[in-house]
Amino acid sequence: QVQLVESGGGLVQAGGSLRLSCAASGWTFSGYAVGWFRQAPGKEREFVAAISWSGGRTYYADSVKGRFTISRGNAQNTVNLQMNSLKPEDTAVYYCAAGSSSGYRGTYEYDYWGQGTQVTVSS
Repeated sequence: QVQLVESGGGLVQAGGSLRLSCAASGWTFSGYAVGWFRQAPGKEREFVAAISWSGGRTYYADSVKGRFTISRGNAQNTVNLQMNSLKPEDTAVYYCAAGSSSGYRGTYEYDYWGQGTQVTVSS
């Protein structure tokens, strides 16, 4: 059974950092691009960052560029999102997703989703 499990969310003050992890349970990310999305209350789920299946290409939303870094872990089944200089507007539930499509920014590009982890940034 394909499962994605996010971890690392929590409460942090503005300007602080968090590191989210996405683990594939029972399989690996080999051949799959992995993306991070977030959804704030009352808003649509939005693209945050993605990494190609090889790890050679990364993509970021303009709102997080220069502050967030997506990377593949040493194991084939983890992807991390390092979030620095956090702002209150980064508060949302963060989801990781895996897909074999050629695109990265749309939710429809992804086949598998995790349950999400809450990130709250206080001002």
